[in-house]
Amino acid sequence: MRNEKLALFGGPKIIKKTFKRYNSIGKEEINAVNKVMKTGILSNYIANRSDQFYGGKKVREFETMCQKYFNVKRAISVNSWTSGLIAAVGALDINPGDEIIVSPWTMCATATAIIHWNAIPVFADIENKTFNLDPKKVEEKITNRTKAIMSVDIFGHPGPMDELKKIAKKYKLKIISDAAQSPAAMYKNKYAGTMVDIGGISLNCHKHIQTGEGGVLFTNDIKLAERMCMIRNHAEAVVEGKSPKELANMIGYNFRLGEIECAIGIEQLKKLKSIIFSRRQIAQILNKELKNLRGLRTPIVKKGCTHSYYAYPMVIDTKMLGISKKKIYKALIAEGVQGLQINFTNVHRLPMFINKIAYGKKNFPWTHNKNSKKIKYGKGTCPVAEDLLDNTYMGFGMFVYEYTKSDIDLIIKSFKKVWSNLHKLK
Repeated sequence: MRNEKLALFGGPKIIKKTFKRYNSIGKEEINAVNKVMKTGILSNYIANRSDQFYGGKKVREFETMCQKYFNVKRAISVNSWTSGLIAAVGALDINPGDEIIVSPWTMCATATAIIHWNAIPVFADIENKTFNLDPKKVEEKITNRTKAIMSVDIFGHPGPMDELKKIAKKYKLKIISDAAQSPAAMYKNKYAGTMVDIGGISLNCHKHIQTGEGGVLFTNDIKLAERMCMIRNHAEAVVEGKSPKELANMIGYNFRLGEIECAIGIEQLKKLKSIIFSRRQIAQILNKELKNLRGLRTPIVKKGCTHSYYAYPMVIDTKMLGISKKKIYKALIAEGVQGLQINFTNVHRLPMFINKIAYGKKNFPWTHNKNSKKIKYGKGTCPVAEDLLDNTYMGFGMFVYEYTKSDIDLIIKSFKKVWSNLHKLK
């Protein structure tokens, strides 16, 4: 640590420091991995109808632990959450050209998992408070080709499940809940990702808990669980005797999570409650100290919900302040703030969707949908998500640093200092 004069505003010196990187891996995980290594069995899957079709000892132990923790009938481990989303879409009754409504405010894999099965992502705009799907916008997008809704529980806040389930029932749709960023967040006393046909969480290296790469699917539908297990483990090798209808989308893959990763997952899951508790404490302090800063909105948590804070999302009223978020961001960074982000994703503005080209050069799979000319992508189609990205969103990636008390003190002092000097940024 060293003393430096403030880069932009002068005044008293502050202590700049390097924040410690977030790391949830400890001795428990190291010991668990060593035990697996000593057995010499790093994976115990076989792609045929045997007891080993469902994996080895640690895979089953981890899945059973997840079933009990999240109170679901089946938990299915996969080697990435991208694989999990692909398996989830494939498990549904989806045909080429079918439409699945999805959020534009998410990681690209959420939408490309739909493309993977030659279906069409249709982006519905989000609401500004929690950044989740706006149910009114979802219903506006439904057509005779719509088969499912993919809700994304973004940043740690669950999506509007009651409203989405009501829409799904009305139009006979399935729901997938991408709770990658919201493990153990609650919606009316139920865990995010557990209230719909298929949900799940990510175990990627920067999530709350991690196995390096990985994910866990949740479902209470045994038939869907079995279909996902088959997609996970070379389905075409184990579908003998199935009816033609049951063969739909039974192209299988190697989406299997190994014994080492599941041994780590067992230890990580034990820590999830304390990790989220710690993040909520940090959020409470930031809320208290930052909520009165003019033109800055701290995170909103809706009634009946809890937040698990993958990110600490804020909205800046740049029109009222008359300053771009980029200038504010640069000023905060100059004061020593770390982990701050102003960029996220507008998936609907990616070239794949704007040009409607995924497989080959002739607009497949959009060519399998007569409505495709009416399906619009690009700027202007999801204005709330676009305004957040272009003008107003700023947040802390809670997965980047440990954020100790001294880190939080520095952040708070820096925010207050920058806000008291906003006139100098104009």
